[in-house]
Amino acid sequence: MSILYFLVQQTMFFSIPLLIVALGGMYSERSGIVNIALEGIMIMGAFVSVFFISSYNDAMNPQLLLILAVLVAGLSGGVFALFHAFASINLKADQVISGTALNMFAPAFAIFIARTFGGTQYIQFVDKFHIVKVPVLGSIPIVGRLFFQNAYITTYIGFLIFIVAAFVIKYTRFGLRLRSCGEHPQAADSVGINVYKIRYAGVFISGILAGIGGIAFVIPTSTNFDASVAGYGFLALAVLIFGQWRSNKIFIAAFFFGIMKTVSSTYSGIPILKDLPIPNEIYKMAPYIATLVVLVFFSKKSQAPRAEGIPYDKGSR
Repeated sequence: MSILYFLVQQTMFFSIPLLIVALGGMYSERSGIVNIALEGIMIMGAFVSVFFISSYNDAMNPQLLLILAVLVAGLSGGVFALFHAFASINLKADQVISGTALNMFAPAFAIFIARTFGGTQYIQFVDKFHIVKVPVLGSIPIVGRLFFQNAYITTYIGFLIFIVAAFVIKYTRFGLRLRSCGEHPQAADSVGINVYKIRYAGVFISGILAGIGGIAFVIPTSTNFDASVAGYGFLALAVLIFGQWRSNKIFIAAFFFGIMKTVSSTYSGIPILKDLPIPNEIYKMAPYIATLVVLVFFSKKSQAPRAEGIPYDKGSR
C-alpha cells in the first residue's frame, strides 16, 4: 500500500505541470494562435521565479514565498508570450517559426543572465516548500495520505487552475468569444468581437499558465535550475493534442503521461518492475515512446480549431 501512496504522490509532481501548461496551450489555440513556444515560456517563467526564490529565500514564510514565486512566474510567462502574440497577430508571421524562435531564445537568455550574475548557469535554491502533512486534511484515511501528505502547494494550485479553466471555456462569454475566434474569426468579427484583442488575451493567458507550469515542474523535482524543463513544454503540446483541445480530456491525458513519467523515474523502487529483465534505457524512454504512439493513433482524430494557425486579416472579411 505504501508503494501506491508513493506512486500517486509522485504522479502529482509530474502531471500537474503538464496539466497547467496544456491548459495554457488550449487558451491560445482555441483563440486561433498555435503556441509551440510553451517550452520556452516554461523556461522563462521557471528562471525568473527561481531567481526570485533564491533572492528572498530567507525573507518570508516558505509557502508565502512559493505563492509569490508562482505569481512572478505567471507574470513573466505572460509578458514573454506577448512577443509571440505580437509576431503572430500584428506582424502575421508564421506562428511555428515565431514559437521556435522563443524556444531557442529562452534557455540562452537564462544561461546568459545566470552566468553574468552568478558565474554559473545553475541557480540553486533550498527546498523549504515541501508539505509533510496538511493539517486536518492529511489525517483523512487513505485520501489524506494520497493527496495531502508529501505534497507541494503547486499541486492544489494546479487543480484550481483546471476547475477555473474548464468553467471559463465552457460557461463564460469570454470563453465563447475565444472559441468563436478560433473557429470562425470572420463571423466573430461580424458581430462586433475584436478578434485581435481576444487572440492577444488567449496568448497572454497561455503564457501565464505556461510560466506557472515552469515553476510547478522545477520545485518538486529539483533544487536547482539549469535553464531546462526536460522537454515538458513539448510534452504538453502532445497532451493538448491527445486531449482534443478540451479541458476534461486534457486532464486525463496529463495524468496518463504523468503516470508514464513516474514509472520511468521510480521503477527501481517498485519491486515488480525492478525484477523485470528490461534495460534502464527502456524505462527512461517510456514517456516519449508513449507520446509517439499516442500521437500516431490519435492525431488523425484530432479536431483542432478550424482557424488555428491562420493569421486574421480584418480587410479580407
